Amino acid sequence: MIIGLFISTFLIAFAVASIVVWFFKKPIDEILKRIIPGDISYAWSKYMQFAIYVVGIGGGVRIWELEKYLTAQKELNAGNVVDLTTDRWILEVYGTIIGTLQSVAMLLLVFFIVALIAIVIIRIFEGRQPKTETSHRDNSVS
Repeated sequence: MIIGLFISTFLIAFAVASIVVWFFKKPIDEILKRIIPGDISYAWSKYMQFAIYVVGIGGGVRIWELEKYLTAQKELNAGNVVDLTTDRWILEVYGTIIGTLQSVAMLLLVFFIVALIAIVIIRIFEGRQPKTETSHRDNSVS
């Protein structure tokens, strides 16, 4: 029964992470194209998708919570095994969904804060660059 709970929580965390990846794929791609020129932004986008899966599944499948069922079974006599009732399954599924979303939300928050800082720095440097000669000639003619 514990193996079934582990597999279920893994699949639920994977599904929730997949939804988040699908939902945030375009914004992440656009931000990375703005910050990182060329084809390397594609690689960073793939890395961010991988990170969302890893962090989401790691936060959703809470191994230490599943260990309590194993520990309880070992400590109790063979006749007093802790049952995974419907209520406990619902609680574990809910915890998996919330844990996955919390972990991914923290990852995306850090990503978007760093991206915002990078975009501000890029705009500052773009504003300080001298104007090209063609724009200088166009201004002098008028």
